[in-house]
Amino acid sequence: MLLLTSPKQTISELVLYLLCAAGYVRAARNAPGQPKQAMKVNAFELVGNSIGSGQQVFLGTEDKVYIVDKTENNPTQINGHPAWAAEWSASSKQTRPMDVITNSFCAGGSVLGNGTWLNVGGNQAVTYDGATATSQLGGAPYNDPDGGQSHFRMLNPCDGGNCDWFLAAPMTTRRWYPTLETLQDGSVIIAGGCTYGGYVSDAGQTNPTYEFFPSRGQPVLSPILQNTLPTNLYPLIWLLPSGKLFVQSGWKTVLLDMDQNIETPLQDMPDAVRVYPASAGSTMLPLTPDNNYTASIMFCGGSNIRTEQWTQNWDIPHWPASSSCVQITPDQSPNYVELDALPEGRTMGNLILLPDGRVLCLNGAKTGTAGYANNNFTIGQSCADQPHLTPLMYNPKAPTTKRWSLDGFSSSSIPRMYHSTATLLPDGSSVFVAGSNPNSDVNTTAPYPTEYRIERFYPSYYNQRRPEPQGLPNQLSYGGSYFNVSLTLADLFGNVDNIQTAKVIVMRTGFSTHTMNMGMRSVQLQSSFTGNSDGSAVLHVNQLPPNAAIMPPGPALLFVVVNDVPSVGIQVMCGSGKIEKQSMMPVQNLPASNINSQQAAGQKQISGTSFLVHSARNWLVFMMKYVGAVSAILLF
Repeated sequence: MLLLTSPKQTISELVLYLLCAAGYVRAARNAPGQPKQAMKVNAFELVGNSIGSGQQVFLGTEDKVYIVDKTENNPTQINGHPAWAAEWSASSKQTRPMDVITNSFCAGGSVLGNGTWLNVGGNQAVTYDGATATSQLGGAPYNDPDGGQSHFRMLNPCDGGNCDWFLAAPMTTRRWYPTLETLQDGSVIIAGGCTYGGYVSDAGQTNPTYEFFPSRGQPVLSPILQNTLPTNLYPLIWLLPSGKLFVQSGWKTVLLDMDQNIETPLQDMPDAVRVYPASAGSTMLPLTPDNNYTASIMFCGGSNIRTEQWTQNWDIPHWPASSSCVQITPDQSPNYVELDALPEGRTMGNLILLPDGRVLCLNGAKTGTAGYANNNFTIGQSCADQPHLTPLMYNPKAPTTKRWSLDGFSSSSIPRMYHSTATLLPDGSSVFVAGSNPNSDVNTTAPYPTEYRIERFYPSYYNQRRPEPQGLPNQLSYGGSYFNVSLTLADLFGNVDNIQTAKVIVMRTGFSTHTMNMGMRSVQLQSSFTGNSDGSAVLHVNQLPPNAAIMPPGPALLFVVVNDVPSVGIQVMCGSGKIEKQSMMPVQNLPASNINSQQAAGQKQISGTSFLVHSARNWLVFMMKYVGAVSAILLF
């Protein structure tokens, strides 16, 4: 609080102080706030209608999730045909239809370094029940031009309700079920797929190649994709900190040097097939200073089906899913290691990274595989049965054999199997859940119907008071000067010692489809801290490590996690915001970590009534500064 202690103190000094207070108010408004409380944590809530079944979803802005379906007879119309794309608002829970133009059935997607989203591949033009249309240029009833090769679909997300999909350059080759991954320069690699689809691929239609967007020339042949038929669709791909690509397809695994087009074999995948249609959950685990930003990749579930069994002439829907979980650290070792198994077998179970370092598993089934068909064995058309309705959580910090937990979780009432999706939201890290449609066209009466209901899942920390960090940037460089993040005593839960374990986390939520979240990753920034005598503290935070293969350029979410409770995430741009070779700068040394000795001795912990009084006092001081700022403005 300002005190006029001397008659020599001038009005200009007062105005200067009040203008500083005005700056403080602006900074406070820019800090993440508190999300609306959920009715129940570790539980689901219905939050709207997806317009098109959520076969593909991604977070485009802090408020908007984009939904992409296959061409089918959805009831909502746009431009004279059914809508198979939409935009959902987290704040209003409203959905608007969008026109994705071509048939996006089983496409892949990722975000470019400039923030534009890319949706690639799909099916030919179809009519009712997925039958081939007479014209591949569009026409009744769906007016869906061929999506398998016609053009790249692109979107610049917006919050104004006025953005829509547009078509870019034609593709070089047909792709259905391709995988995309953003690279160090913000371009994207596009790998695999087939020409006209099916339950699995075959020699007559496989596309065992990769290419780039923007184009670097003609597609390049990939031996692993060539040699892993019939289960080489949607290969599992991650960019590693070494700059190489980890590629897993069928039972095989390689490291790909993209510059030399050299594939180095790693150990075969143990226990089960993990790629589509076995559809295990998979994720790169968080990259942190403690693990020296070394990538480990985790796979859980799938199906232990031999290569010759991948046909649809037997009872696939009742084949038990695998419960196996394995992990590999490919830049360090070629071998997989066994992890704690899932409590039950699961196919099509999404693994979603949370800002607190845990991994949420939800959706899926106990038996069968992804896919749909028409035969004597399917459940309706579904190749899976016995849906998993209850999520579970993996805690990598827990003791071995105790890392998976079902305790305290409520079940959903909605089966989420083939064509279901999930993605993290920034609102305090709830999870958006949508989709499920193991049907050739819209079918709301099937045993497992076309699903339009959207849910949010609220993790255990959701209703706790969130940190409200001040000083977060809107762009992160690769190396360079550190930035300071201020946290109040309230942000530190009444104990300045909590600054010692506070973390700053950068997260890409990825492109969710077919049990994958393409491009999803989590990176903890290096930091040190200063604890202040009033119980507040400052985190001194390095920029991203000077290696764009750790976190590729493009949009991401930034969280501050205190006492395992994340702030509401804000969207930041990693890198230059352009598709180009990123600049790498020297890393500035951080100040040594320190907690003021007076604070440690006297005020280190405030709890109960004292904490409430302290918080109220801080609020009162803030309001006085706010009133002072307004007064200063009026003086001018």
